[in-house]
Amino acid sequence: SQSKGVSVKQLTLLDSKEFHMTIFDCTGMTVQGVRIIAPADSPNTDGIHASHSHHVRILNTTIGTGDDCISLGPGTSDMLIRDIKCGPGHGISIGSLGWQDGEEGVRNVTVDRAVLKGTTNGLRIKTWAMPNSGSVTNVSFSRVTMNRVGNPILVDQNYCPRKVDCPGNSSGVQISDLSYTDIKGSSATPVAVKFNCSGTNPCSGIKLKNIRLRYRHQRPAQAKCQNAVGSVSGEVTPPSCF
Repeated sequence: SQSKGVSVKQLTLLDSKEFHMTIFDCTGMTVQGVRIIAPADSPNTDGIHASHSHHVRILNTTIGTGDDCISLGPGTSDMLIRDIKCGPGHGISIGSLGWQDGEEGVRNVTVDRAVLKGTTNGLRIKTWAMPNSGSVTNVSFSRVTMNRVGNPILVDQNYCPRKVDCPGNSSGVQISDLSYTDIKGSSATPVAVKFNCSGTNPCSGIKLKNIRLRYRHQRPAQAKCQNAVGSVSGEVTPPSCF
């Protein structure tokens, strides 16, 4: 918390009661060669959660927990996440965002070279279905392998788990300039690519390139879009819904 230039390397974190590592209001931090382990059914045991932090690198790290492997909250920018092994858990997440008005946005995030195995989600961005402002912009996901992953590519702007305060509302968080490149592997759910974006603030500038995702047993997967605009290049399987 509120630190500069911190390096955390070659540690094993085991069975935390809640989040294993939190990074808050930090600059210039490196996490490298860390192992994080907790049971798949342990609630709220996120591996690494970062918020209000800048220029953070998470490298060569293996995470298996009962919640997100890595989660990014409001106010994170210039993040590099590279050479990650994730599973079990809920995948790599941005959000949830938009719970409170005036939250800082998330920008300039790079996720490169990751392997996700048996996670309930893959690369996820989620915002509350509430009119509070916020933004997610300039996020790049590349060279990611999915192995029996539920919802490999997911943007959900209708997050309302307890059905309180948000039913019928539309997210005020603006999501733009997302790129997905060289994403391959198997989906545990029929819909492998889903952009469920806000009706009042549609997702824009989404780029898909060289996407090769199949449903289990090599059956065709599906893509679904709502209020999303983007472009495709190279091979894109399942076919784009833009």
